[in-house]
Amino acid sequence: MYKTYTKSFVFCIIFCLTGIASVFAQLNIDRVEPAFWWAGMKNKQLQLMVHGNNISSAKPVITYPGVKVTEVAKTDNPNYLFIYLNVTAAAKPGVMRVKFTGANGDTKAINYELKARTDRTGAQGFNSSDVLYLLTPDRFANGSTENDALDAVGVDRKNPDARHGGDLKGVADHLNYIKDMGFTTVWFNPVQENRMPNGSYHGYAITDFYKIDPRFGSNTEFKTLTADMHAKGIKVVMDMIFNHCGLAHPWMKDKPAADWINNPNKYVQTNHAKLTAMDPHAAKKEQDILLDGWFVPDMPDLNQRNRHLATYLIQNSIWWIEYSRIDGIRQDTYPYPDYAFMARWCKEVMAEYPNFNIVGESWYGKSGETAWWQRNSAINPNNTYLKTVMDFPLTFTADWGFNEDANKNGGEQSGMYQIFEVIAQDFLYPDPNNILTFLDNHDLGRFTRKDDKNLDRFKQAFAFLLTTRGIPQIYYGTEILMEGAKNEGDGQIRKDFPGGWPGDKTDAFTAEGRTDKQNEAFNYLRKLLNWRKTNKAVTAGKLIHYAAYDNVYVYARIYGDKTVLVMLNGAGKDQELDMERFTDVTGKYTTGTDVITGKQISIDKKVTVPARGQFILELK
Repeated sequence: MYKTYTKSFVFCIIFCLTGIASVFAQLNIDRVEPAFWWAGMKNKQLQLMVHGNNISSAKPVITYPGVKVTEVAKTDNPNYLFIYLNVTAAAKPGVMRVKFTGANGDTKAINYELKARTDRTGAQGFNSSDVLYLLTPDRFANGSTENDALDAVGVDRKNPDARHGGDLKGVADHLNYIKDMGFTTVWFNPVQENRMPNGSYHGYAITDFYKIDPRFGSNTEFKTLTADMHAKGIKVVMDMIFNHCGLAHPWMKDKPAADWINNPNKYVQTNHAKLTAMDPHAAKKEQDILLDGWFVPDMPDLNQRNRHLATYLIQNSIWWIEYSRIDGIRQDTYPYPDYAFMARWCKEVMAEYPNFNIVGESWYGKSGETAWWQRNSAINPNNTYLKTVMDFPLTFTADWGFNEDANKNGGEQSGMYQIFEVIAQDFLYPDPNNILTFLDNHDLGRFTRKDDKNLDRFKQAFAFLLTTRGIPQIYYGTEILMEGAKNEGDGQIRKDFPGGWPGDKTDAFTAEGRTDKQNEAFNYLRKLLNWRKTNKAVTAGKLIHYAAYDNVYVYARIYGDKTVLVMLNGAGKDQELDMERFTDVTGKYTTGTDVITGKQISIDKKVTVPARGQFILELK
């Protein structure tokens, strides 16, 4: 019996050793991220995340001039290895060999390329001289039907929540339309891979941070599109998400570390209590649920306090900027990730690309709450380093404030006064020019409503949006009066652009395919957009405004010897203004040319502003 036990024990030892040797004989490395990098980056650190069966038991060695391994980090998952490199200024572009040696001496080598930084176009940021055109790629235009059904999730345009087939080629096919409208920048809703079982057409459930969703196109196609847009004078803003990934991300089957995901074993819903991020009285439990709770069940919450994940995400942004030369990033759900990490991300991106711009989705109802997130804020003791914030308070006020019934009575409760009051609170912002202003977007009900009898509300609101301070953003389809209420479902506010699909009955990309009312709105917006591009007073000038009395809001934009005077009458009757009140901005000028009509308006004594009307006057 003793001999039998001994033989069995020896057999087990031999079997186990043979098994280990077999594992290392294969040393299968199935993924390295990022797939390549560049020589000559300002930040010399490079993290390689290596995935392969039991790869953490292998030792990596790199012999390449100017490159040094500074750390080899393991986690509790043996299938991951994090290699930290110092890519010094002496490192030249080329292919370096990374050799892995297993415990039993077996080896595996891979080639890793350091590319040359040859493309210096792009990465130029965006500012108040720009107007962003926000696109949901799946709903804008379908340029290629070949990528419509790459897996079980196909296209169903009858289902507002399914994929509809829009892609990068659809955008490429309509660049002249975008340029002709007068837009200087395109903000893409997420284009990274969303290989979710239900399709995830909106793009906010990423399953591969380094890959363009194949239903939209390829990485190469995105890079080419960005270059083509730059050639036409159009900048590119890429939507990114650090708070969460998609449930179908490979990480969820094989987590790089046990703490890679917050609440990995039990679903905890975030409380969306964004005020707890800044509330000095907030309970820690409330803050923890905001930061660590999941946005929705199919979007696992990422733990940016894990240092390897933090570096991974920062590198991913820099990789996309360097690879495709995008000009800006819009970061989703900005208050939800770890605060210190987000500040670090902003600092490192801006250090590498000083002209770049990042706008954070700061969804709050009051100006003070939004201003707290802008970099160098006097009301936030810890700098966020976030250059641009989104002005939701102005959006919510404008949505109501430009309604006719909001301006039936004068006083401080009128719509025009409320709009004036939001702008008057700019003392809270360290940089009012770097605020993203908008009337709607992919998460809000469309500004155009079914019950709008005419274009009074539309024209007045966009006259304001394109002449007030900040960086304007306009949602695709607004120019053709696309409608959709939030309570009807997200799919209704992200409808297909008519004419973007083969066989569409109408083509709203052409004047012939638009109704008379649509063409009136289109032409109005187009004229304002193209005029704005050439007017420094509006894009870079100082704003001086007057309290909105009797439902009339008056302000001026002044740059050097250029002055633009804006008058918005929210009332349902003509209003006569005594121009003596405004002489500190009108000065020596006696006339102004209305930007839209071209008419000369005398401003030396009294001016009558039409009911629900507006003047945008270039003073002479």
